[in-house]
Amino acid sequence: MTHSHGKEVLEELVPLGRDLRKAIPDVYKAYAGLHGAALGDGALDVKYKELIALAIAVSSRCDGCIASHARGAVKAGASKEEAAETIGITFLMAGGPGTVYGPRAYAAFCEYYDAAHPEESAEQ
Repeated sequence: MTHSHGKEVLEELVPLGRDLRKAIPDVYKAYAGLHGAALGDGALDVKYKELIALAIAVSSRCDGCIASHARGAVKAGASKEEAAETIGITFLMAGGPGTVYGPRAYAAFCEYYDAAHPEESAEQ
């Protein structure tokens, strides 16, 4: 059995979100504004904000959030080591569920990371 925790999760959610966005466009527009404001550069750079969001996604047990913030953390320049340590904190804060959703988050992160850094994947 193959498990996907990154791209396939988001591909499944996109058409569902698109349908709901048509029904409540103002709510989605407001959420997009909040998202942009929360994840924009500030005292913390985007990489750390995406890693924090990834940890919260693990604690919240949200596969779509995990995939989205794993992708965002890669785009913001996070390393596999930074992602792993961030996910490790969820074990402390979320207990057993962190040990289930944490590996999903790391798999999603690595899926996006390897796609963004094919030269590193080829070396391994």
